[in-house]
Amino acid sequence: MTNKLFKARIYVTLVATLFVWSLLVWDYFHGGVPSHHLLAREDLPSFSNWWGGILIPVLTWFLAFRIQKRLTHEATNPVTEIPQNVWFPFFAALLFAILLSVSFALRVSGLPGYMMLSVFALALFFPVYRSEYLLGFILGLVYTFGGVLPIFIGSILMLGAVVIHKLIRPAFMFVWNRLRLT
Repeated sequence: MTNKLFKARIYVTLVATLFVWSLLVWDYFHGGVPSHHLLAREDLPSFSNWWGGILIPVLTWFLAFRIQKRLTHEATNPVTEIPQNVWFPFFAALLFAILLSVSFALRVSGLPGYMMLSVFALALFFPVYRSEYLLGFILGLVYTFGGVLPIFIGSILMLGAVVIHKLIRPAFMFVWNRLRLT
């Protein structure tokens, strides 16, 4: 059980590592590795994409470990493969982040902001703070924003999602149930 999950963790980390290092090598030989400024403002600090070569593999390994730990803890039967309730959120967050990156790169007015706010609305219904969502979100943003900014952005969004899903959602459910019973 744990052996298959550990192998999947290794594969996911290798794929993420190959992805980010392929981007870095491509950038290096095609004009240099870019840096990204916080909030896209020149007066704020910038982070080189080289940091992503270290941070993305380490973060992928850590998040995959958290997924493995949750699966083994929640399972009543031995887990023989990664279930759909992990793959689907990962790919949904990956697609969401790719659409966010494309809309930002094409400078679609207002859409990236609304997409970021929609994460908080989704947190009322889904546990979007989980590791598979964060990993998909970060990997979907790496091409456009490098390795460091997606980690900052994703961490802030996930902290807000935890507060909404764990505190605000139960309050809404309590009020909803009270109103429904009367």
